[in-house]
Amino acid sequence: MAQPTLAVAPNRHIGMNSLITQLRDQHARSVDVYASADTMHADGGKLIIARTAPVLSSAGVDLTAGSFALSDVALGGVAKKLDIPGTYLRRLAAENVPLLDTNVNSWLERDDRRFLVRCLRRTPTSGDGTARAFLSDRYLRINNLDVLMAAIKGIEQAGVAVQIASCDLTDRRMYVRFVSPDVQVMAPELLRNYRSPFDGRRGSDLPVISGGFLLQNSETGEGRYSLAPWLRIEVCRNGQTVERGAVGRTHIGARITDEDGIVDPSAETMRKLLDLITAQTIDTIRAYLNVDFVAHAVADLERAAGVTVRKPEATIKVVSQQLHYTKDQQDAILAHFIAGADLSAGGVMQAVTSVARSIEDADAAYRMETTASKALQLAAAAA
Repeated sequence: MAQPTLAVAPNRHIGMNSLITQLRDQHARSVDVYASADTMHADGGKLIIARTAPVLSSAGVDLTAGSFALSDVALGGVAKKLDIPGTYLRRLAAENVPLLDTNVNSWLERDDRRFLVRCLRRTPTSGDGTARAFLSDRYLRINNLDVLMAAIKGIEQAGVAVQIASCDLTDRRMYVRFVSPDVQVMAPELLRNYRSPFDGRRGSDLPVISGGFLLQNSETGEGRYSLAPWLRIEVCRNGQTVERGAVGRTHIGARITDEDGIVDPSAETMRKLLDLITAQTIDTIRAYLNVDFVAHAVADLERAAGVTVRKPEATIKVVSQQLHYTKDQQDAILAHFIAGADLSAGGVMQAVTSVARSIEDADAAYRMETTASKALQLAAAAA
């Protein structure tokens, strides 16, 4: 029996039920605030926002100032919007919180703009929690759960057999990978020398690639909602996006003109957006979940995959530098390349995708999945 060599990340690749449970919990605790600069200040490294904490009194429920710890994403948003160097502000958060307060408050006092602050309360009724994003007041909120349900509606209407391959949820993005068992092509040339670094199975024993698509969305300003064609190598379950064909929606809308406070987008606006997502999901399935598309995508990969890599360490270093992989990622790619036993440019691509599946940072994994085909081309050129 083949023995495992390298491991898949244990805290990633969650199922759909787990993802929906997490999204519903976040939805119950979420609060979005459109706030003027003069209604916010920093204190102890936390963002204090007027009229965001519910307080029960004899007169009913009132709102007082809420206290929200700044996530790394929100801290980056504060730095960007107030034009404070992000590296400097993060250092203050780690080493000198009073100076962070001084910097943030000084710039807020000079600002007359309004911002959208997306927060998660500690509990659905508490006045404290985490500020997870600090955004422009033109940012159009398209929530993960709504996007997911709209996409599932599109899948049902398309009438194509689709399975959930894996899901990831981070502070920055939601990723859902779908695959169709009915859309598969044989790729013996691409996989003939490959061996799964996870269990040692050989690509020649299961030279199958399945077609699918990747849905991703950000609630925190870290990129638009998008649908992209996605391929899965069945022998190892590694996946990668196909460069051509991604569709999506940028989160920029009309400027909000209501008074400061907690607000919701109009039902009509959301209905139109979600209908668009459903329609685009149907279009994506029809365009990319067919054997011809997957066969053409595999043929594109095979054109460069057979180039022999004679100096793996040097080639992978060039690829990593060009694609801005970290040194740890570069070392991991080399280890996976050796374990994969495919000493070709295609083997470098496979190593990139297997590292993506094995690392704990799902955002970094997504970037590697989306650059795997570029890694193939660079490896072929550098070999």
